[in-house]
Amino acid sequence: QVQLVESGGGLVQPGGSLRLSCVASGIMFGLYVMGWYRQTPGNQREMIATATTGGRTNYADSVKGRFTISRDNAKNTVYLQMNSLNPEDTAVYYCNADFTIGSTHFNYWGQGTQVTVST
Repeated sequence: QVQLVESGGGLVQPGGSLRLSCVASGIMFGLYVMGWYRQTPGNQREMIATATTGGRTNYADSVKGRFTISRDNAKNTVYLQMNSLNPEDTAVYYCNADFTIGSTHFNYWGQGTQVTVST
């Protein structure tokens, strides 16, 4: 039973901040690249940030300098700190876990959490 559960979404004013959390269960967390993605209706899911098993991070240009991904392997949790939010950040944010070595692939998604940036 693999489960990724996001939390922390909500309504925030432009310029504000939110921190999303994703708790994983049913996987060997330390073996997975963790990531945050977002999606708006009618659009493809967009990679926002990833963190490797060793904590190396990568960000989409649209959020670089504003968002920070981090992970706590002991707690099976990945976080996304979002600062300087703007209305264009409004989306459903999804947590992802990916294991890829050679031809072996495992990929899991959370249910998503809504982030709305608006006055």
